[in-house]
Amino acid sequence: MSLKAYRQLASKLSVEHATTRARLKEERVQRRLAAERLEHINEAQTIVQNVAQTIQQQAHDRIAAVVSRCLSSVFGEEAYEFKIHFERKRGRTEARLVFVREGHELSPRSGSGGGCVDVAAFALRLACLLLTRPSPRRLLVLDEPFKFVHSPLYRERVRIMLETLAEEMDFQFLIATGVPEYECGTVINLGE
Repeated sequence: MSLKAYRQLASKLSVEHATTRARLKEERVQRRLAAERLEHINEAQTIVQNVAQTIQQQAHDRIAAVVSRCLSSVFGEEAYEFKIHFERKRGRTEARLVFVREGHELSPRSGSGGGCVDVAAFALRLACLLLTRPSPRRLLVLDEPFKFVHSPLYRERVRIMLETLAEEMDFQFLIATGVPEYECGTVINLGE
């Protein structure tokens, strides 16, 4: 190889070296900026997760208070406490509803009677309306909401609970039922 060829090769390699050094410098700047951006994203994610946990806890407290109150007003000392567990699954937050009695968690569907589920379902509807913003009209329309509450004592307590909630929370309940123990307020008999 001639001297001229070596000079051309050296010149070419020198240009490539300078270009590579400039690109490396730019890549380092981009990497630093990306690391800073990632740090900011992680900080923002932590803030959002903390806010979400706070909101979940506040929602839990308000919902659980309404449901537990309704359960205890109907079932007294036999009542379950109501809890919501928020769990992160498949990149999403899921809510798992449980009843707690004597420190043991039970599935509402399989660990309790239908009457407890009926009262809890009613209370969950009520809690949803109470948490809705802007506040909708305070009216809950239900068809046989307590069909699995069979005990006359519990039916009487359901009626008292409805009257108490209607007065304390300024709510109207429009309930279609064939159970005379639930009759309170204005009653319209359609079946007679």
